[in-house]
Amino acid sequence: MNVTAETATTTSDDVASNVSLILGEMGHTASRIDYGQVSRLADEISGAERVFLAGAGRSGLVLRMAAMRLMHLGKTVHVAGDTTTPAINAGDLLIVASGSGTTSGVVKAAQTALSAGAQVAAITTNPSSPLAGLAQTVVVIPAAQKTDHGSDVSQQYSGSLFEQSLFLVTEAVFHSLWGATDEPAEQLWLRHANLE
Repeated sequence: MNVTAETATTTSDDVASNVSLILGEMGHTASRIDYGQVSRLADEISGAERVFLAGAGRSGLVLRMAAMRLMHLGKTVHVAGDTTTPAINAGDLLIVASGSGTTSGVVKAAQTALSAGAQVAAITTNPSSPLAGLAQTVVVIPAAQKTDHGSDVSQQYSGSLFEQSLFLVTEAVFHSLWGATDEPAEQLWLRHANLE
């Protein structure tokens, strides 16, 4: 291996400092979320016949994790774009996430869901976005959008704080819904994928 003056080195202090930065930003953001909005999202999930989730990029990956947890609860869950995802209908809920609230594919999914008679819940940083305008339930995460480079909201790169907070919110919803049941973890585990 050729080591040059341009080779970056990372110390344990660098890593510890960055962990502290991320945790601090997440804590600050979490303290500013309206948990009444999150509670309404949990209620929408609980009352839906089926739950669909749609997001692009890293937000979409977080929603895939949420889909797994909802499946563990026994909900019928589908991720938009998967080859086995059926048509959405009245009685269903579409959960969408986009920091900007303008991601074209996600906005289109919300429009399609509404035209089919389904409910839409949006998680975004932008309450005045087209996506938020389509949703009956909106959870606003007060984080920087991915194009807010040099923002004083976050020192992290390109939407990371939104995606981290999205994970935190969806995990809190899962735990709240699970807490409302009497199912032990062992029962949820029986639903876990066994073709791995």
